[in-house]
Amino acid sequence: MGLQEFWFVLIGVLFTGYFVLEGFDFGVGMLMPILGRGSAYTRGERGPSVVTQAASSRPDALTADTRRRVVLNTIGPVWDGNEVWLITAGGALFAAFPEWYASMFSGFYLALLLLLVALILRICAIEYRGKIDDPRWRARCDLGIGIGSWVPALAWGWVFANIVRGVPLDADKQFTGAFGELFGPYALLGALTTGLLFALHGAVFLALKTAGEVRDDAHRAARLLLVPTTLVVVGFGLWTQFAYGSGWTWIPLALAVFGLLGGAAALLAGRDGWSFAGTALTVLAATALLFGALFPDVLPSTIDPAFNLTVDNASSTPYTLKVMSWAAVIVTPVVLGYQAWTYWVFRKRISVEHIPPGIGLPPRVVTEE
Repeated sequence: MGLQEFWFVLIGVLFTGYFVLEGFDFGVGMLMPILGRGSAYTRGERGPSVVTQAASSRPDALTADTRRRVVLNTIGPVWDGNEVWLITAGGALFAAFPEWYASMFSGFYLALLLLLVALILRICAIEYRGKIDDPRWRARCDLGIGIGSWVPALAWGWVFANIVRGVPLDADKQFTGAFGELFGPYALLGALTTGLLFALHGAVFLALKTAGEVRDDAHRAARLLLVPTTLVVVGFGLWTQFAYGSGWTWIPLALAVFGLLGGAAALLAGRDGWSFAGTALTVLAATALLFGALFPDVLPSTIDPAFNLTVDNASSTPYTLKVMSWAAVIVTPVVLGYQAWTYWVFRKRISVEHIPPGIGLPPRVVTEE
């Protein structure tokens, strides 16, 4: 393996880490309005339940805002660290494959700009949601979290589907097509795939990280998402394999299907950890399938295969790649170790009992079961 191939694999690993970790962040934000509202069972609309009976002495415990704070606090300590994977992947892409970076941004400029704006909106909404004690303010922030989660979740599938399919690049490596040409059936199916898969990944993560009524609602949401997500992921994976894959890319496709089915079985059995491992494996394998189907190209041309950007003609100089490789070898273990430690520290489940009352609310009374 040469340095060009090494950095192609490393960029694939960085995007894989980003999608696995930030994927459940997006899913949490996408489901926050639904799970924050609560199900009919947790709201007591279908008769008394164990949850409502246990919470009867906590008048504010089952409010929508409290549930949303539970949902948001599951990613509170880690979401900004998860975004570092994208920053690192973008920096590595710019330094290792500048031609790929330049051509991709020239073709997807508007879409990537909207994606960046959505990410900024999400960051601001998460950071400032609790700064003002006003229901209307929190509702606007919740809307920002939702938009900032749905847009990237759909956009990333659309972007990578277009990268694998190819774009109209001329001999000068310039994008010559119209923006509307990027909305083909394969690209739209890619957007739906990541949208549903991240939503399922987030629901399973919430089931793993919460307790009580929020966990029950997360389980119900995950079960509802299982069938449509499986159908869409399998359909997109088979399309990718038959149209762009090679012999070995059947392996990540099989792993993606295995992860989904295994995660579904674990979810139905109440094994939250194994279920989350299954959806994480699916995201990992699906990303590997896309990068495997792309190699040795980094951005194919739909005009003429001779205009394709490859790992060889789009890379930086060997000296640049060598210096970057040494930096990656030294820094990467430190970053991975720190992030693993963060997840270990914040590994416990969260429930409504752990959420302190907001400004002006009476103290919560927690009774022993």
